[in-house]
Amino acid sequence: MKAYLLLLFVFGGCISSVAQQEVTISQCYHWAEQNYPQIRQYGLIDQAEQYNLSNAGKSWLPQLNISAKASYQSEVTKLPIDVSKLPVDLSIPSLSKDQYQVAAELSQTLWDGGVSGSAKALTKTEAEASRKQLQSELYTLKDRVNQLYFGCLLQEDLLQQNQLLQNELQVNLDRIEALMTNGMANESDRELLEVELLNVRQRETELKASKTAYLRMLSYFTGVDNTDEWVLEKPTLIVGNPSLEIKRPELEAFQAQLLYTESQNKAITASLMPRIGAFVQAGYGRPGLNMLEDEFNPFYIAGVRMSWNLGRLYTVGNDRRKVDVARNRIDINKETFLFNTKMQLINQNEEIQKITRLMQSDDEIIRLRNNVKKAAEMKLKNGVISVSDLIREINAEDIARQTATIHHTQRLMAVYQLMYITNNE
Repeated sequence: MKAYLLLLFVFGGCISSVAQQEVTISQCYHWAEQNYPQIRQYGLIDQAEQYNLSNAGKSWLPQLNISAKASYQSEVTKLPIDVSKLPVDLSIPSLSKDQYQVAAELSQTLWDGGVSGSAKALTKTEAEASRKQLQSELYTLKDRVNQLYFGCLLQEDLLQQNQLLQNELQVNLDRIEALMTNGMANESDRELLEVELLNVRQRETELKASKTAYLRMLSYFTGVDNTDEWVLEKPTLIVGNPSLEIKRPELEAFQAQLLYTESQNKAITASLMPRIGAFVQAGYGRPGLNMLEDEFNPFYIAGVRMSWNLGRLYTVGNDRRKVDVARNRIDINKETFLFNTKMQLINQNEEIQKITRLMQSDDEIIRLRNNVKKAAEMKLKNGVISVSDLIREINAEDIARQTATIHHTQRLMAVYQLMYITNNE
């Protein structure tokens, strides 16, 4: 029977250990990014880029243009000769006033002045700027994960401290009951400890509810279920001071936007260049190419054509100035971002230093509070103080331990917040 119970205990422990899942903050970062709806924009950006690149490449394909025309004109071309005065009998036919023509023209670009190349470069830099902007927006998810993750860790630490306090109160409750049997304590002393123990258990219920709320929000944010089985791994503190170099993805987004403005300038230059192309035109109409023959005839024309739209010169100056304005706006946004980020760095670094200084005295405060509590327990045993005095000292020690626990988690969160501000691992 004992062997059976031992086997059952071991098997149950294995099931419990398998059911639990260790989770790190890095995993939560990854899950949150993959679960966030905006992540799907990466695919849309890629699709739009491919479509635009395909359209730019098709500008080099031969272009077919079909036209048809039917017209009536009040006058037609005539030779200014009076044939009746000529010594020979000469008949010159006249053209019809109604004329018809159907033609098809096949043209091939030989040189477009760099328009297609600049269009492809513009498409690529625009898509890359969109990706970098999306990346910078998704990066802010880390801040929200930090709040939820460290919120859960803080509730766990407070729950552990709460359990220690319950054990402490239970030990003193047992001590009071022992004193009652010897007539050195009364019923009201025991009831005072029982009330305090109930208050601490109520606090445990609140902490568990708060932890569950944090876990559910973290579950919804990451898109991962079964958070009741999660065991959050406490991140390790970084040895030494974290790097203060700013490596945020927003800086890459600003750089990508500047590259896009350079592509816009190149596109403006390409739009000023002439176009050269070859063409073949074939048609059927009356008259054909021979204007003096009033019959339906086929015809064709082949050659090379150059076109140059000089009207672009009217607006090119303003177009370039608009690009300069966009570039200046990007530079200002970058400077503003760096200014605000450095302000956050100063504040966050000072926060870390403050918590570190507070932590240096936490252990000493706990040691002194523990000594005072032990002395109060001896005084209670000797009947020098009341139970309420002992409870006050127990709560004072518990507050000191809670404060130390909070400081430890706060410093850990502050360091990771500093890492978020700079994007340094």
